[in-house]
Amino acid sequence: MTPSAPPADQGFGTLFTFLPIGAYRCAPDGTMLHANPALVRLNGFATEADFLADVNRLAGDWYLDPGRRQHFQQQLAMHGQVRGLVSAVQQHGTGLKRWVSENAHLVRDAQGQPLYYEGTVEDITEQVHSREALQRSEEQMRQVASQVPGMVFAVHIAPDGRRQYRFVSDGVRDIYGFEPGDLLRDPDLIRRYRHPADQDQLERDIDLMRRGHEDLGGEFRIVRPDGQIRWILRRSTSVSSDETGVLRVGVLLDITEQREAEVALRETEARWKLALESAGDGVWDWNLATGEEYLSASMLAMYGFNEDELPRLAEALDQRTHPEDREQMLRDRLDHFEGRTPIYRNEHRVQCKGGAWKWVLTRGMVISRDVGGKPLRMVGTHTDITELKEAEMRRQQLEGQLRESQKMEAIGTLAGGVAHDFNNLLAAILGNLSLAREDVGDGHLAQESLAEIQRAALRARQLVQQILAFSRRQSPTMEQQALGPLVEEALNLMRSLLPAGVRLNTRMPVTGPMVRADSTQIQQVVMNLCTNAWQAMRGRGGEITVSLKTCDVAQEESLSTGGRLAPGRYACLSVADSGQGIAPEHLHRIFEPFYTTKPAGEGTGLGLSVVHGIVTAHQGGIDVHSQLGEGTRFDLYFPVAGGTDAPAQGATMVEAVIPQADTCANRHIVYVDDYEAMLFLASRMLGKQGYRVTTFLSGELALAWLAANGDRVDLLVTDQNMPGLSGIDVAREVAQIRPGLRVAIMSGYVSDELREQARLCGVHEVLAKQDRVDDLVEAVRSLLPAD
Repeated sequence: MTPSAPPADQGFGTLFTFLPIGAYRCAPDGTMLHANPALVRLNGFATEADFLADVNRLAGDWYLDPGRRQHFQQQLAMHGQVRGLVSAVQQHGTGLKRWVSENAHLVRDAQGQPLYYEGTVEDITEQVHSREALQRSEEQMRQVASQVPGMVFAVHIAPDGRRQYRFVSDGVRDIYGFEPGDLLRDPDLIRRYRHPADQDQLERDIDLMRRGHEDLGGEFRIVRPDGQIRWILRRSTSVSSDETGVLRVGVLLDITEQREAEVALRETEARWKLALESAGDGVWDWNLATGEEYLSASMLAMYGFNEDELPRLAEALDQRTHPEDREQMLRDRLDHFEGRTPIYRNEHRVQCKGGAWKWVLTRGMVISRDVGGKPLRMVGTHTDITELKEAEMRRQQLEGQLRESQKMEAIGTLAGGVAHDFNNLLAAILGNLSLAREDVGDGHLAQESLAEIQRAALRARQLVQQILAFSRRQSPTMEQQALGPLVEEALNLMRSLLPAGVRLNTRMPVTGPMVRADSTQIQQVVMNLCTNAWQAMRGRGGEITVSLKTCDVAQEESLSTGGRLAPGRYACLSVADSGQGIAPEHLHRIFEPFYTTKPAGEGTGLGLSVVHGIVTAHQGGIDVHSQLGEGTRFDLYFPVAGGTDAPAQGATMVEAVIPQADTCANRHIVYVDDYEAMLFLASRMLGKQGYRVTTFLSGELALAWLAANGDRVDLLVTDQNMPGLSGIDVAREVAQIRPGLRVAIMSGYVSDELREQARLCGVHEVLAKQDRVDDLVEAVRSLLPAD
């Protein structure tokens, strides 16, 4: 039986109906009697009847937590009321989850018996969701703050300066040693830790915050309870403001270790600067943000400056860097700035106060960068390496000289090989020419043509011999001889080397001075000077004039090259050109080894130094006359030997005395050569003189014959350069199987080394392959033992 509705006054009924939150009345057994429109809507129904029918039929499904209804009833039973019970419920009409806050009380009659329960139900779903979102946000903020070193905070500052912390991260423990809650409860706690010397700064900062300054920062000290002094870096900014005050967020960082490191660094810098300056290095300290650069006293002195003579800016020293070195210096510096190299290192030239250039090795390192990695400060040293660089240049010059020497040696070796084969051909041509001229007789029409062929062949041999002489490396042989023919011989070779457009003029006397000279070196001097002369014309053509004269020096004379000529009689060899001339600033250096003004690849700088060395070795001197645009003349002075001039040398060949055939009939000659034409020539030439000649194409064949035959042999003549056994090898073997047999070696290239090897093997003579029948016959005759 449903109890009758309790009486209700008219005022309550109106309030019940229009209450904006849900309200209800239910019987003591839990049956809901009335529900106001707000509660009906909260549960998704249109009428009170529908709602009451549903809720009374399905009692117990209102709370999502099954034990929540029992808890509600227990509270009513114990206290007679329930206040602010927040629960998750399920709407009766839609089944949706909602959050509600319930208040309820028990109404009793006059006898104290329960009449009914009344209560209100407020939908707080949005508040719960907002609170959950806030809690999630705060948790995220705590998690973010826990990743930030130091203390993250949010503080509200009232207009009167009072502060209230809204958030404090756990990092406060590491800095101050107390808990976040301690500061939340007592905002002034943090002030009591401030170092006394920094209290005024704190008050100034609070005043700035109160007046709305958005961004503030700075460093201050705190004193912890254990007496430790810590350095703190603060950064804060304003996020909102209203009539109640300003809300700021910020961070406090413990930078004690950095500050201590900076102090230690400054002390270390002072020590290493002192140490480096004591070692002779110049020290620099560059503020990249301002461009200012500290230069130590030793560094300024390195370049000849006093303290106030060079601006303390990095660009001042950069501007004194050699233009050829500046680009690489800036490249190396940028590589270090951008992290590609751990240390900046560069070698460059710096112009000193007096204008001289000094080589320095600069080393440095960036020791400070901003948060973006941009360099802020860099320190380093300058070391004077001028002497090392000069030593390196001298080493390179010596290496270049060695390469030139090796190249000339290689040329000599190549020329020797070419000369062997070429001279074999020339020997065959010249020998057969001599035989042909004898065969046709003096009056034959072919004599003129044969003579021209012979002159051409002799010229070819002369060219080969001059190339050999020029490339040969051997000790000079000082002989008294006429200077004119040596010069003429070199000029004959030079004519074939001159480029088109260059004319060679000679002014040689009929009689020339006698000098003590090495013919090869004199020819090298002429070749070098003439080569320099035509190169000075830069491809424009011109004239080279070579002249020779005798002159007397009455008293000591000074030469433009710095040398002096003693009184006496001299042969003066002059080489003049119509080239560009030599600039005055280069003139005093032209005889320095490897000094050249020619473009790279067009000169070694050795030519004139070789000339100077040769002339000096001949007890002579050099004078140079040059004008820009007018050409250059070199005057070389050689002391005259004996005080007399020699007659000019003609081209007439002196005929040798040819032995009579009957004096040669009993002489047996063995001739060895790998070139068959030479065997035929030697057999004919020597056979015509009455000699008995046995020829072999190899040393092996000749040795086998000598070992197997007991025939008398008076002379063995063998070529040096042959496949298999060489002439030296043959001579060694002959000494074993035919002791006492005279041996001569012939070669198209006779070197000092060959002569020495032949001497050690007991060879009687080393002969150059002869040009004419008479020369070969005369050489053989002189080698044969007397009967």
